[in-house]
Amino acid sequence: MESGMPLTGGQRALIRESWQRVSGSPVQHGLVLFSRLFDLDPDLLPLFQYNCKQFASPQECLSAPEFLDHIRKVMLVIDAAVSHLENLSCLEEYLCNLGKKHQAVGVKVESFSTVGESLLYMLEKCLGTAFSPEVQEAWSKLYSAVVNAMRRGWDALPEGD
Repeated sequence: MESGMPLTGGQRALIRESWQRVSGSPVQHGLVLFSRLFDLDPDLLPLFQYNCKQFASPQECLSAPEFLDHIRKVMLVIDAAVSHLENLSCLEEYLCNLGKKHQAVGVKVESFSTVGESLLYMLEKCLGTAFSPEVQEAWSKLYSAVVNAMRRGWDALPEGD
């Protein structure tokens, strides 16, 4: 989000090409991402509650309509980042607020590294051999920029200024 964007033109092209292959089935691919997330960190499951209902298992959570809506929203955020690769700073305020929302529901900043690992896992599973080291590096840089903006929401004062 800083003016010196870390993504090269080639990296932006790799992200766009790979996302085009994934974005057509957002819920299906989002389920891969969140299944992996719960495998890596089952302690995140209690953060997902709807109408004060605690899920007994990751499978129960992953099949809940409310959670499927959450998956759609996560995939839309990724889509917005991909759509604004040339000017990620235009998403700064939105991502900062998204960070505040995640902090408010008890998400720890450290959990974002597990989410990033899950995102890369999903991309690898969905892209197969097209998931090259160059694609992985490009997505890692993009994810890092998004998380850094969300982290600024953690650091911001509640009043905003």
